[in-house]
Amino acid sequence: MPSSLLLEVPALADFNRAWIELTDWLSLLDRVIKSQKVMVGDLEDINEMIIKQKATLQDLEQRRPQLEELITAAQNLKNKTSNQEARTIITNQIEKIQSQWDEVQEHLQNRRQQLNEMLKDSTQWLEAKEEAEQVLGQARAKLESWKEGPYTMDAIQRKITETKQLAKDLRQWQINVDVANDLALKLLRDYSEDDTRKVHMITENINASWASIHKRVSEQETALEETHRLLQQFPLDLEKFLAWLTEAETTANVLQDATHKEKLLEDSKGVRELMKQWQDLQGEIEAHTDIYHNLDENGQKILRSLEGSDDAILLQRRLDNMNFKWSELRKKSLNIRSHLEASSDQWKRLHLSLQELLVWLQLKDDELSRQAPIGGDFPAVQKQNDVQRAFKRELKTKEPVIMSTLETVRIFLTEQPLEGLEKLYQEPRELPPEEKAQNVTRLLRKQAEEVNTEWEKLNLHSADWQRKIDEALEKLQELQEATDELDLKLRQAEVIKGSWQPVGDLLIDSLQDHLEKVKSQGEVSHVNDLARRLTTLGIQLSPYNLSTLEDLNTRWKLLQVAVEDRIRQLHEAHRDFGPASQHFLSTSVQGPWERAISPNKVPYYINHETQTTCWDHPKMTELYQSLADLNNVRFSAYRTAMKLRRLQKALCLDLLSLSAACDALDQHNLKQNDQPMDILQIINCLTTIYDRLEQEHNNLVNVPLCVDMCLNWLLNVYDTGRTGRIRVLSFKTGVVSLCKAHLEDKYRYLFKQVASSTGFCDQRRLGLLLHDSIQIPRQLGEVASFGGSNIEPSVRSCFQFANNKPEIEAALFLDWMRLEPQSMVWLPVLHRVAAAETAKHQAKCNICKECPIIGFRYRSLKHFNYDICQSCFFSGRVAKGHKMHYPMVEYCTPTTSGEDVRDFAKVLKNKFRTKRYFAKHPRMGYLPVQTVLEGDNMETNLQAEYDRLKQQHEHKGLSPLPSPPEMMPTSPQSPRDAELIAEAKLLRQHKGRLEARMQILEDHNKQLESQLHRLRQLLEQPQAEAKVNGTTVSSPSTSLQRSDSSQPMLLRVVGSQTSESMGEEDLLSPPQDTSTGLEEVMEQLNNSFPSSRGRNTPGKPMREDTM
Repeated sequence: MPSSLLLEVPALADFNRAWIELTDWLSLLDRVIKSQKVMVGDLEDINEMIIKQKATLQDLEQRRPQLEELITAAQNLKNKTSNQEARTIITNQIEKIQSQWDEVQEHLQNRRQQLNEMLKDSTQWLEAKEEAEQVLGQARAKLESWKEGPYTMDAIQRKITETKQLAKDLRQWQINVDVANDLALKLLRDYSEDDTRKVHMITENINASWASIHKRVSEQETALEETHRLLQQFPLDLEKFLAWLTEAETTANVLQDATHKEKLLEDSKGVRELMKQWQDLQGEIEAHTDIYHNLDENGQKILRSLEGSDDAILLQRRLDNMNFKWSELRKKSLNIRSHLEASSDQWKRLHLSLQELLVWLQLKDDELSRQAPIGGDFPAVQKQNDVQRAFKRELKTKEPVIMSTLETVRIFLTEQPLEGLEKLYQEPRELPPEEKAQNVTRLLRKQAEEVNTEWEKLNLHSADWQRKIDEALEKLQELQEATDELDLKLRQAEVIKGSWQPVGDLLIDSLQDHLEKVKSQGEVSHVNDLARRLTTLGIQLSPYNLSTLEDLNTRWKLLQVAVEDRIRQLHEAHRDFGPASQHFLSTSVQGPWERAISPNKVPYYINHETQTTCWDHPKMTELYQSLADLNNVRFSAYRTAMKLRRLQKALCLDLLSLSAACDALDQHNLKQNDQPMDILQIINCLTTIYDRLEQEHNNLVNVPLCVDMCLNWLLNVYDTGRTGRIRVLSFKTGVVSLCKAHLEDKYRYLFKQVASSTGFCDQRRLGLLLHDSIQIPRQLGEVASFGGSNIEPSVRSCFQFANNKPEIEAALFLDWMRLEPQSMVWLPVLHRVAAAETAKHQAKCNICKECPIIGFRYRSLKHFNYDICQSCFFSGRVAKGHKMHYPMVEYCTPTTSGEDVRDFAKVLKNKFRTKRYFAKHPRMGYLPVQTVLEGDNMETNLQAEYDRLKQQHEHKGLSPLPSPPEMMPTSPQSPRDAELIAEAKLLRQHKGRLEARMQILEDHNKQLESQLHRLRQLLEQPQAEAKVNGTTVSSPSTSLQRSDSSQPMLLRVVGSQTSESMGEEDLLSPPQDTSTGLEEVMEQLNNSFPSSRGRNTPGKPMREDTM
């Protein structure tokens, strides 16, 4: 649209922009419609495309209001403007976009109709294909069922009948194949614009298999007919041949008798007549030689098929009779010739016979040499084999003649005297008689030796050639079978390749199956090896075989390239999107955040808005920030437990039962607790856990978010360096500690993980468990209140409780854990926090007046009807008249009447006790551990360093350093000033550490003194107080300053957090040389003062220990 018009009519700009936007969208939609191709014959692909077309059509209809608004706007513009050019342009644009809209809509409707027709035609073709493949399978099954059977008339006739029936069936089944072909041609013709490779390749494969079956059936039928004819003719031919043998024997006997008459050799005319008769007889013998061999060969086949039957015995006799008569006839013929040649010119005839044999042998050797080289394919070598069989038959026929001639020469040379040889040998010149005889003898002997040598040479040559032919036949047949098999596999593979779906359309769960299917294709190396073996044997493959091999290799290479590319795509897809990938976790974050993966598979998170990265999940960061709200809780055990409870809910681990967690761990075979787990193993196990939770709590569990958050938390706790590996024991400890289960069941399970096969645990193994456990509060920054990161004092405490045994069993470990040792007290408190969440107490808080009290309820054991809610108790608020050191009892569940009576009695009893009594008898609700000794060396070193720096400072004559609060940062004016400031900072740090340590020692000593005093009083009491459900505790001592590590009396603080440079958050514990015998009065202490919360003492069932 001209810019002048846009300036003249400003409303045209908005119209033109909307028109361009809609036009571009229609053009893009039209291009998408034309570019969308489907695999013809793939119903799933066609259905998906129909759904896409339907959705596209719906999108088009949803945009129709936009078209109508554009038309209305155009009409308004035309009405408002008087510019004729603008009106014309608007009209043209509206007509153009309406035409384009109608055209796109028509394309969509036509394409949808075409897809529906394609779906119908493809369904019909697939049904026809299934029927064609079914009849192909039946035909193959019948062909494979044909085996070499008896060579009898009945068996052959039965096979002929079966073959004719199969041929008839093939003619009937041809209809199925023709229908499939017709439907395939229709698909190829009507939907040539789409992908028709699948239809084309399947059709070619069916037709090739069908043609091969037809050819085999035809060849089988021809061979059976020929065999049937031979079997029918065999008895007649055998009778006829035996009759001829009888006649020939008679003729040979007459001739033999005639040749043995006396003075026959003197009658040359008679000899010639007899020789002529012998030649006629020999001609008949040679004419019947092929008949004899054929009868003998067919007879042997029939014998093998009739083996063991009476007919076989009769046939064997007849064949033996035939062979015997044939052999005798040939012998008689040779004898007749020998006698007829025994005339005055015998040596000349022997000489001529030997010469003829030498010429014949030379011709046959040349003929055998001309058969080389071996053919390059199976039909050619088969033809050479037939020629060689005829050649061997000819040698076998000639063998008696050669042997007879050589025998005649031998006899002649033996029987003829030298005088006779003198007369037989006539030379042009006169030679002495002895020399004449020697020349004849030498000549005949030389010729006989040459004949014998050439005969043996010819036989060896023939045998070697036959061996080469047999070997070539075997190798070529193997090659042909291998090429046929490979061709079939390649056809099948090409069909499979044609049916491959785009990798992007595959389901993630099926990627591995597709990968295995692609890898399982056949190989061409076997065929090439067979071809190379033939080459090493001197066999030059025929052009047909060479072209076949080249075609197979080319197809194989193309298929291999496609397979490798497919495998690469599937590997990439499997790596990026498969079950072992982290792709499904990418949905755990929303924009502008993105989940990324480091080289060691550890996830990190990118904020594209601020262009920053961090290790923590955005939701985990928000969770940690929300945990800061709990820092106002006065007592660290409750503060830690409440933080863990919030974390537990955020990770949905409060829904996970211990049995479900164990099942997931067993499913992933996580039994070697010392073995490291990589990120993928952690993700897989967590995915199994949360998938099961999602099935049970569909609306509460977001699997990708929960897996990512839990992984983030586990790495924060056990892999702060983000190495990408944590121990199996650490994984189990983290998951089981926060799962939903009875407290003692957790203790048993965790102990089982570190116990030996005998059920006992030593100090090293227990240390591993406690180390992994203490990392949970350490990650929240609360480790100082639980004895610090050093777990050795806790291990010693446990084994001292077990009387210093080298190993402890589960029962002792449970007894120790029931005392709630300082390093593990956060876990039972977590259970009580979880139990108290839903507790509703029918009482009113005396401070904030909340009624009913929700959560923990704290009842005073000093004043009647005095209760405090958990909010007031955790914040340290008290009402007038109630002191912090007064005893109180905690309830996480509503009280019973028995507990009310018990508490009333305790209040009544405490009414008669003084304030001084309560101040001197504080109670701790946990088992402290000794940690003083671990800090001795550190304190000594710090003190020595402090003294050294102080002396150095005074030695330099400097004025005393001001106290740390008075020091103000100043800019150094000289190197010496900088040095002084650095020294001052060091002194201030060391001083702070020493003061903190001394405060810990002082507080702990006071606590030890009060405990020792109380224990002595207990020993003096005549009778222990009865056990009750509630627990008498004292409120936190007012002498203790409020800090992050302060606790209620049931979780009385025994130390404060020290500086990080000290290395460990050590706590004080009572000295071990207490003369009052702490261990001896432990039972009395527990009986008189049960554990300070709404649960029973060790040995009694706990009221509530599940979360």
